[in-house]
Amino acid sequence: MYSKVTAADIAALQAIVGEQDVLTGEAINPDYAHDELGGVSQMPEVLVRVHSTEEISKIMRLAYARTIPVTVRGSGTGLVGAAVPIHGGILLETTKMNKILRLDEHNLTVTVQPGVLLMELAAFAEEHDFLYPPDPGEKSATIGGNISTNAGGMRAVKYGVTRDYVRSLTVVLPNGEIQTFGAAVAKNSSGYSLKDLIIGSEGTLAIICEAVLKLVPLPKVSVSLLVPFPDMKSAIEAVPHIIRSKVTPTAIEYMSRDTILFSESYLGKRFPDTKNDAYILLTFDGNTQTQVDTDMSVVADLCLQLGALDAYIVDTEERKKSVWSARGAFLEAIKASTTEMDECDVVVPGNQVDTFIKFTHELAAEFQVRIPSFGHAGDGNLHVYICRDALSDADWETTKAAIFDRMYAKSVELGGLVSGEHGIGYAKREFMKRQYGPTPVALMQGIKRVFDEKNILNPGKVCF
Repeated sequence: MYSKVTAADIAALQAIVGEQDVLTGEAINPDYAHDELGGVSQMPEVLVRVHSTEEISKIMRLAYARTIPVTVRGSGTGLVGAAVPIHGGILLETTKMNKILRLDEHNLTVTVQPGVLLMELAAFAEEHDFLYPPDPGEKSATIGGNISTNAGGMRAVKYGVTRDYVRSLTVVLPNGEIQTFGAAVAKNSSGYSLKDLIIGSEGTLAIICEAVLKLVPLPKVSVSLLVPFPDMKSAIEAVPHIIRSKVTPTAIEYMSRDTILFSESYLGKRFPDTKNDAYILLTFDGNTQTQVDTDMSVVADLCLQLGALDAYIVDTEERKKSVWSARGAFLEAIKASTTEMDECDVVVPGNQVDTFIKFTHELAAEFQVRIPSFGHAGDGNLHVYICRDALSDADWETTKAAIFDRMYAKSVELGGLVSGEHGIGYAKREFMKRQYGPTPVALMQGIKRVFDEKNILNPGKVCF
């Protein structure tokens, strides 16, 4: 079906980007065969580091003419194998396209290339008194990757997800054609939203080369509140009450004592409080200290009424760094605590979060494995990890498959979905197909064929 990369293809790629940015064979680091979790692995035939939209266009014209599969990769921080070149071919790395191109302070937009890191964009926006609201936990992910998965993050409760901040995208289609979808305007009711098809498509429809993103004015005050509870049930049950209190926190995160201890060990730093079994971490922001203090007091008093054991104000830079660096390290900390792990990134209605977490505890007891979790309590997006520890290869695969089947079935039963923000990629395809059924999947496959009739762009992912 697909053509193998030949010496002539290598020469053509070198002519496009330069010899130093075309790697083959042992010159390719083995890390390029997998993403952050490493459950799916395949080396590319050639790694190409690109610098411009025009280079990508030329490469795709070559790949289209020769029917060579192309997989796009940013920082490789994904968790579902979406950036793994499972059919070999060309792995196209965009990390050198890392420029912040324009800031439009009048229209509150910033134009970036896909290789800009989330933390770089966040710092740039703050330097200019703006906020880029999407805030996924992995700050070293690229903006192109965030757009490709419609990343959410901790501030989604108040500000929404990546899709809400993309005004327009310049992309290269599988045949090499350059197109811009959307516009740098606040409203758009001009036909089908092709831009929104690209967002969340995980590199299967087009290659993102430039994005115009919406910014908001930087809130002048931000304070966090750490609230310990005697158990996870009471912690999670407090969340709907918080949301109904007419106060809108920026973030509402849940975490267990075990996960915090993993993070402490991993970072070598102390968390402010580890005496209790469950915690809710909230952030409040606004333009006046009075407004933020009032909102925080309302929620603190409410939590104490609902069984919280205390409410710690996290208002100094040292305390903020301690708490949020620990939260940001949860994934790596859990990973470091075991021999191998895999992730279930489900989203359920807010009033079903506790039910799902309790179900994971039941599965852990039934299968005799560790299943730690943490997540965004305010929007029902849970990150649940199955830890291999001492299981043999055969037992690991059997146990993992059985637990995933049960967890994804439970998410559907509770009215949820199989992925909240990490995407489908290669690893979760069958679970998505099972949830949606034949008609939605056929529609997705039809969209894929319209964009990519030869199925050369990130083949084998999402709906195939």
